[in-house]
Amino acid sequence: MPRRFTMPLIAAAVGLFLLVTACGGQTSPAAVTEPTAAGAAPAKTAYPLTIDNCGTKQTFSTPPERVLILNGTSVGEVESFILLGLEKSILANGQSYGVSDDPGMIAKIAALPKGGLTMNKNFDVPAEQALALKPDLVVSTWSGGFDASMGFATREQFAKAGAATLVNPVNCANGKRDATAAEKATYDAAGIQSSYDFMTLLGQIFDVQEKAADVVDGLRQRVEAIRSKVDGTEPQKVLIVYPGMSMMNENGLPAVMTGGIYDDVIKAGGGVNSFAGKTADSTRTINAEQLAAADVDVLVVGAFTPQEKPDVEAQALMEKFPQWRASKSRTYATVADGVYLGPLNAWAVEKIAKAAHPDRF
Repeated sequence: MPRRFTMPLIAAAVGLFLLVTACGGQTSPAAVTEPTAAGAAPAKTAYPLTIDNCGTKQTFSTPPERVLILNGTSVGEVESFILLGLEKSILANGQSYGVSDDPGMIAKIAALPKGGLTMNKNFDVPAEQALALKPDLVVSTWSGGFDASMGFATREQFAKAGAATLVNPVNCANGKRDATAAEKATYDAAGIQSSYDFMTLLGQIFDVQEKAADVVDGLRQRVEAIRSKVDGTEPQKVLIVYPGMSMMNENGLPAVMTGGIYDDVIKAGGGVNSFAGKTADSTRTINAEQLAAADVDVLVVGAFTPQEKPDVEAQALMEKFPQWRASKSRTYATVADGVYLGPLNAWAVEKIAKAAHPDRF
């Protein structure tokens, strides 16, 4: 999900586009597995498996078979399920953008059952519907997905109904009123590794650890291959903007993405964020003067819905800000979900690197 923004703000963005479309996760002492020797297959999961997820103990007697994936304006969780071959375990999926850096992912998400769900005013599954589905696992990208004040069922309610709950560990602090210092630090330090960690955790819960290890290794190799290609180059200043999220900015400007995983994806592609070091509130507060004065070698335009035309938006932005070096050289890339928390970071890293350092490809 787009990080560092409150859910009501994200929900407003989603609503305008009619989309219905960190921390825990460490195992408890009883669930800890021994490190695997290099080249050895990961050990099979020993049930019952107990994990500590955002300070809440969750126990799995068997691999879950009736999974509800909450929206949370994310696709990282459902994409992780798909890459691990866990589609048959999904009872209902609430995550979908309709755009992706992996074109094949769109149809795969669309083919998943939706459970007849409708979203509430906060753009996620209301408590009554979620509980009525009788899932055995409910997955949320953030802790706020279990906030009763937003009309959602709580983790306690699901536990009483016999369902386990899982928050993507890097996002424990997001939407959790009593988040620990460690959870806040993990959230602030989110990066590509966080995407791998979630898939590894799913591998353990569903006893597909070898599959998870293979997928993560393949994705890691793709990213490391790009790092090697751009090694020794001068880091290019990269600006990531989402014009379709302009309602998130009080000045009506494209949403500027900075910090956390955005900076990590840019770094892997041989760049540095044009707004590196800005506070979490920057997306809301950045004004036209700051955007005009930004140091931009590479413009990266993101799409949030299938109705958007990022190539057209890129041209418009370069016309509006001709002083950017990216505008003068017409250097840009388009992305979708690859810069967010999720398994498609490698796709975005490759796109950014090819735009920033074309001579290395």
